[in-house]
Amino acid sequence: MGLYGDRVLPLVIDRVCASGIFTRWRARVCAGLAGSVVEIGFGSGTNVPFYPPEVEVVYAVEPSARALALAAPRLARSATRVVVAGGDAQSIALADDSCDVALATFVLCTVPDPARALAEVRRVVRPGGTLHFLEHGAAEGAGVLALQHLLDPLEVRLAGGCHLTRRPLELVRAAGLEVEWHESGRARGPAPWSQFTVGVARVP
Repeated sequence: MGLYGDRVLPLVIDRVCASGIFTRWRARVCAGLAGSVVEIGFGSGTNVPFYPPEVEVVYAVEPSARALALAAPRLARSATRVVVAGGDAQSIALADDSCDVALATFVLCTVPDPARALAEVRRVVRPGGTLHFLEHGAAEGAGVLALQHLLDPLEVRLAGGCHLTRRPLELVRAAGLEVEWHESGRARGPAPWSQFTVGVARVP
């Protein structure tokens, strides 16, 4: 990935994603997590302060060593046990039906093959378990959506493969997961990056 992708980008993402803009959304997506959790796109651990006490262990799937290093202070302040479980959400290094819950925040926009990543979630989460997801994606307004399409090639190059125009709810449903509830809306911030969807889907 080079110096920018390996060293600079994880620091930028950490600073942005730790912003108070995300607090309400992270609290919402982490509510109800319990037992063994596989978190794809763990990043620098910005969800760690929001894990409920019912979480026994988190298996962190994260490709960036720099991001994992940035997570260290948050992990030191947390009582939750976190185990790194590989770096590829499209090939999770865990056994079938080994987790109670999956957590995905701002990862379906970036992973090269989101359908494959969600298939892996279905494989490692036991039947009846859930996926908690928080993603940004395509805007509802035609004007902002047009701007997103215009910006998307630049976004992919500068933001580590992140796409502005993916539709997370459609991706989750296409993976055969049963959406139990979701909320979509505008977050604070620049419009092309601020269409958020949070929800919970059940593994059949």
